[in-house]
Amino acid sequence: MAVPKKKTSKSKRDKRRATWRQKAAVEAQKAISMGKSILSGRSTFIYPTTEEEEEES
Repeated sequence: MAVPKKKTSKSKRDKRRATWRQKAAVEAQKAISMGKSILSGRSTFIYPTTEEEEEES
């Protein structure tokens, strides 16, 4: 059975986790920003609305 040769240090573990959490925080901020943009009506991209979906069906 394969096992690690040496124990990973706490600092390396914490660094990896911090990187992962930072990436998640950035994506969450982007999602919130996009949602606010859509709700305010200032969005510059096209997204489907319920009216368009009903017409296509």
